[in-house]
Amino acid sequence: MKIIIIGGVAQSLINFRGDLIKSFLNANYDVVCISGETDHKYVEQLEKLGCKFIPCKLKRTSLNPLADLLLLFNFIMIFRQEKPDVILAYTIKPVVWGGIASKLFSRTKFYGLITGLGFSFQKGSLKRNILCSLVKRLYKFALSGASGVIFQNSDNQNVFIKNRLINREVSTVVPGSGVNLSHFAQTPLPKGKITFLMISRLLGEKGVREYIEAAKQIRTRYQNVSFHLVGPIDSSPDGIPQNEVLEWQESRYIEYFGSSSDVRPFIEACHVFVLPSYHEGMPRTVLEAMSMARPILTTEVPGCKDTVTPGVNGFLVQHGRADLLAERVGWFIDNEESLQEMGQKSRCMAEDIFDVRKINASLFDIMSLKRNFNDKKTI
Repeated sequence: MKIIIIGGVAQSLINFRGDLIKSFLNANYDVVCISGETDHKYVEQLEKLGCKFIPCKLKRTSLNPLADLLLLFNFIMIFRQEKPDVILAYTIKPVVWGGIASKLFSRTKFYGLITGLGFSFQKGSLKRNILCSLVKRLYKFALSGASGVIFQNSDNQNVFIKNRLINREVSTVVPGSGVNLSHFAQTPLPKGKITFLMISRLLGEKGVREYIEAAKQIRTRYQNVSFHLVGPIDSSPDGIPQNEVLEWQESRYIEYFGSSSDVRPFIEACHVFVLPSYHEGMPRTVLEAMSMARPILTTEVPGCKDTVTPGVNGFLVQHGRADLLAERVGWFIDNEESLQEMGQKSRCMAEDIFDVRKINASLFDIMSLKRNFNDKKTI
């Protein structure tokens, strides 16, 4: 049996689906990975795992309809050549255009993994509202014949059902992509001044500006505190301009470390993990910080709110409110003695709910795939 997995970039196939790919391979399935933006390093890692990699004409941030039409034909040609039994696609363009292309192959089961609603589902300007309407129509058509639609939180599932994009019967919820508890092993809190960390693509709706504003407010009241920011600059419509990032660096309110292929050293060096996002499917960076036993400060939005029991392993604040974010940051500084216990609660929650082995086992069941029960490392 052959399984195709489609993602936006090769890096995400390794970082977010690597354990799932290993599980497929260990169960003796042939695996083909497809993505647009390719980095030779990550392609090598995918091929080293034992799967085949095929680049596609996916331009993740482009709004050019001609480019998307070319992507559709590209998928059709790949599917015709590879003859997959199962296709699993995640993020908007792979789900939409992969789903539409799969309609030409009646023997192929297509599963759409909705990892979040994203920028195109948030209403605002006339252009954005038109985009939102178009995306909904495309989703509805692409998923109309899907064997299953998998969500990472029930709020996103309900949005699709309420908008009549899917029928509830074909939908399922799994708590995110999971986290490898061994790779993101528990580490003790560092000594020295309290350090807050945010890891994210530099997008407005990830709450990066609120994080910077909260840092400014806190630094006027507290001296022995640091704010770290890790993540790539993004070219999408909601991306934060590079000159704005440079201003943050020069202000010295925060320390910006750019992008990183291994975030573990940054999590290990922090006391509290922060993600003031406006919307998520299930924030992977939060799960990684939880696995490494860090308290969490995030927002009351779908996905994010599922990672925190307020007052137990962290706190939730209203999104878009830098003042409320700063207030909770101040609480962590004033109650440093609570951080270790809260971090331990995060680790326990990661073990109970977000263990990647449990998540992958659920995905196997959803897609009616046979598991290798001797493979205890991945499932």
